[in-house]
Parts: sequence; C-alpha cells; structure tokens
Amino acid sequence: MADFIVTIAGEKHKVLAEAICKEMEESAKARGTGIAKRNPEYIKKKMEEGKAVIATTKDGKFAGFCYIETWSHNKYVANSGLIVSPEFRKEGLATKIKEKAFELSRKKYPEAKLFGLTTSAAVMKINSELGYRPVTFSELTDDETFWKGCQSCVNFQILESKNYKNCLCTGMLYDPEEKNKKKWDFVKKSKLYERFQRLKNHKLLKALKMSAKVLTLFSPARATN
Repeated sequence: MADFIVTIAGEKHKVLAEAICKEMEESAKARGTGIAKRNPEYIKKKMEEGKAVIATTKDGKFAGFCYIETWSHNKYVANSGLIVSPEFRKEGLATKIKEKAFELSRKKYPEAKLFGLTTSAAVMKINSELGYRPVTFSELTDDETFWKGCQSCVNFQILESKNYKNCLCTGMLYDPEEKNKKKWDFVKKSKLYERFQRLKNHKLLKALKMSAKVLTLFSPARATN
C-alpha cells in the first residue's frame, strides 16, 4: 500500500492541474456519468483560494483530488470532482480525501449545508459516515449555476426532462443543525438502496427512450418522407 500525503492544495500543486483535468475526464467516461468539466485554469484558481484538497505520493506523484464550490451565497457547499488515480484505487484514499474536504468545508463555512450528487455506492458510504443523508433534489441548492454544471453529464437529458427534480444521481445533504442526530446507515440499508436505485434508473431510462422515440416519429425529416 502506497503512503500518501493528503493536504490542502497550494501554489506548488498548480503543475498538476492538467493531469487532474485529464483524470476527471477519464473517470467520467469510465463511469458513464458526468463530472462537470473543468479546465486547468479553474483548478489552479481553486488551489489559489485554498479550496482544493490533493493527494500525492511521497515523491510528488498525483494520486487524487477534490475541490470546494459554494452556492446560494455560501449557504450551500459542494465537495466536487472527487477522483482517485486508477493505480491508487481500493486503498482507502477516496475516504481520506473526502474527509479532508469535509473538514476544510466545515472550517471555512461552518453554517453551510454540504451537499452532493452521486451515482457511486462507495461515495454514498463515505458520505453517510460523515453524516450526510439522501434527500430529494428540492432540498439542494436552487442556484441555476450549479445545475448548469450538469450539462456536461451524459444523463443531463434525463435531469432536464424531469424539470431538475430527479435523475440517475442521488442527492445527499449534511446539515450542521442535524449533527447530533443519528447518522443514516448506508451499510445497513445498502441492499434496499441498490434495489431502489436499479428500479429508478430503469424507469428513468425507459422514459427517456420513449421520449426519444416520440421525437423521432414527429421529426421534420420523417414528416417529409
């Protein structure tokens, strides 16, 4: 198992911005879902602002990354773009990065609600251990800029067709006012969640295919034939 340094990213890490963007893109392709596309300049800015967490090996090789975004006048905070380099996966690194990003978010914005969208059971497990719980999209930020970031996701058409109320992703929220409440136990409820997720995905994808079929039937090109 490799030894990692997980820390708040700074000036010296800017040289890794391109590698981070490339890994984000590759990760999104591999999962068939969307991480909002970011360019190296955006990543560098996050580093300058002290709003990014990076993991490297002892010799400085990039291993993982995550950054912070704020919405609705700092009332909501998202830990976005969580990635781990393929060669360092299954070593618990994603958990360490997420924990550091959570700690940083709570320190910078102690009264903000932390939230995220994910299709990953592993990320849901990490989030649940930090005190997040599954919520409907209506409990998340209504900031239009945040939802525009979903446009680069392959499933954006589903989100749009559902008026931004539902998608293949699961919304999760950490509310500091609920920190003393019992945590949502993902491990105990994971089988139930997985069944629900499969059913939800099936229904949403079926609806999307039906919608595409109707559009094809009434397309101008077909009408002229």
